[in-house]
Amino acid sequence: MTDDSARDFAFLTALAADAAAAALPHFRVGIAADNKAGPGAYDPVTEGDRATEAAIRARIEAAFPDDAIIGEEFGTARAGARHTWIVDPIDGTRAFLAGLPLWGTLVGLVEDDRAVLGMMSQPFTGEMFLGDGGRAEWRRGGAVLPLAARSGRRLGEALMMSTSPHLFAGADAAVFARMVGAVRDIRYGGDCYAYCMLAAGQVDLVVECGLKTYDIAALVPIIEGAGGVVTTWDGRPAKDGGRIVAAGSAALHAEALALLNA
Repeated sequence: MTDDSARDFAFLTALAADAAAAALPHFRVGIAADNKAGPGAYDPVTEGDRATEAAIRARIEAAFPDDAIIGEEFGTARAGARHTWIVDPIDGTRAFLAGLPLWGTLVGLVEDDRAVLGMMSQPFTGEMFLGDGGRAEWRRGGAVLPLAARSGRRLGEALMMSTSPHLFAGADAAVFARMVGAVRDIRYGGDCYAYCMLAAGQVDLVVECGLKTYDIAALVPIIEGAGGVVTTWDGRPAKDGGRIVAAGSAALHAEALALLNA
């Protein structure tokens, strides 16, 4: 690891500690949720989300006062800066409310419009996934292991994940159904955890739509650092969200893109 990577990962580790201290007191204690969405929709937010983002933003502001920040709960500060921190304090709030440990804190850094640094922290399990596009690693307690995405699998052999089939509607639903029929198996409910399992070589493919930048930007350097590929369905950079496909190898990604755009 270079000195720069060690410094960057150390800062992300400090952010993860702040986030854990803010989020865990709200987990599995039966807290209420507000609905951020309009009538007929549901997009929950809790005091855990707000407290966690506030803690993350405070450390970033103190360390990098000129950098921009985009957060799911508190919006954008200093838009247009060369460096932008992108924060999702609790990605998977529905899982958080259900007491399931399939949520995580996401913090990513975008430099000159490229996602260059990312973290997913799951404080209940004590896991952290880090990446800078060139390398990625898993940490738990004192253990540190490199992450390596699984290669060599074709589409018909792939284990695919997606947060929910209800994300897809209209033409997207038909395309997703085609993907489900093409892979060996499909699992639901992972949120950010699914992408980290792809980076860890446990999952081969993740296909989703309707993502925001704070849902995916932090995960891009982790996936790429582990040797995986992640883009939009039409092959563009994934950091701004939208319809996303991540794969453990370039060959599998190409197969997935061909089917998504058939």
